[in-house]
Order: sequence, then C-alpha cells, then structure tokens
Amino acid sequence: MTTVQHLYEVCDATWPPARFVTQGPWTLREGQGGGKRVSAASATGPVTDADIDAAIAGLAAMDQKPLFQIREGDDALDEMLAARGFMVIDPVVLYATPVETLTDIPIPKVTAFAIWEPLAIMEEIWAKGGIGPARLAVMARAKLKTAILSRWNEKPGGVAFAAIHDGVCMVHAVEVLPHQRRQGVADWMMRKAALWAQENGAHSLSVLCVATNTAANALYRKSGFTEIGRYHYRHLEEKP
Repeated sequence: MTTVQHLYEVCDATWPPARFVTQGPWTLREGQGGGKRVSAASATGPVTDADIDAAIAGLAAMDQKPLFQIREGDDALDEMLAARGFMVIDPVVLYATPVETLTDIPIPKVTAFAIWEPLAIMEEIWAKGGIGPARLAVMARAKLKTAILSRWNEKPGGVAFAAIHDGVCMVHAVEVLPHQRRQGVADWMMRKAALWAQENGAHSLSVLCVATNTAANALYRKSGFTEIGRYHYRHLEEKP
C-alpha cells in the first residue's frame, strides 16, 4: 500500500497547478483560479515566523490570498498558524486501494467510458457542480490522464477525472447528476477508472474526499478504499 507522502506527490502531479515555486522551506503553487489544492503553500521542512511572512508575500505576488496546506508531520506549523489567527478549513481524507479491488467484476455495457478530451456534455455536468474552465485547465495540465463518463437510465449519469503518477491513479472531480445519485453511478465510474489505471500500468487507485462529506466517505470505504492519511488548510477568514 502506498504512503501518505506518496499520495501528496501523486496529488500534485495529477492535479497540477499552473506553476510550482520553491521558496526557502516552501512549495508555493500558482493556481490561476483552480481551487485550494493548486493555490496553497506547503512546507518542505521546519519553518520560522519569518518564513511564514515570506510565504504570504510569495502568494501575494501570485495575486493569491494566504493559504497553507497542512500535511501530516506539520504540527508545529499548524500551531504557528493557529496562533496567527489562521482558521482550519476543508479537512481532507486520502484513500487508496489496489486496482484489483475494483476490477473484479465486468462493467455493464454502455455504463462507463474513458474519454479524453472531455465531451461537451461532460463539461456541462462538471459546470453544474462548480467545476468550470479553471479546473478544466488543471486537468489539461496532467500528463497521463483520462475523463470518465457514466450513462445510467439511458442518460448521462456523471463524470470524473483520473490521472496516473508513479504507479498510482488518483481520481478527482467526481460529479454525479442529482437525479442519478444513490444508484451506483459513482461506483461504476470508480471501477472504470480502476480498469483504465490497470491498463496503463498503475498498481493502486486513490481518491481524496472532504472529511465532512459523509456520504462520499462512506461510499469509498464500502468500495474497499483504505484511509492512508489526511491534510487540511489554514486561511484567514475575511472580515465582514
């Protein structure tokens, strides 16, 4: 089973920012509107208060607000940011499973397809879930990638994005249309991602999920995923 540190690397490679900047003990990410994962600073070693000031300035130079991704082992940094008034936001759970866990049964015909580039209907479904052009640009930057389209009840059911790095396929941007939920659509998409991953040399399938999304976390555990680790963000709440 892969480690949490490996999954951090996989996440960066399969959901990449527009630019990485190494600055002292930091990796700064230029997100260009693509969301927290591609817009945060993360520590590569011990930091000081002066280092935090430098990271804030570096993010500001990218026209980004202060945002830090706190990974396992970053306890001292977490405490320093808390003392500065940075609040926790979006705790995330990282999961993984061997691809064989989800390749054990055949997928019914015309249920899920691996397609790149995304079709217009796929972009429309993502847009309904708040995944717009900036996040589509993130997908386009990944190297070995595909998109998953599901059909259910003879109509589009949902979409997902998958990419591979160093033997691990990570699935992102899972979106199921409201009227198609609770019917197994997400499970079939994950199975399709596992088959595509296996065909392209990956040994593991991984996914990340906001800890507060009870239904999705339950689905991933039921599907055979094991929690590997977590991270969260700290940011400054905007004053009214």
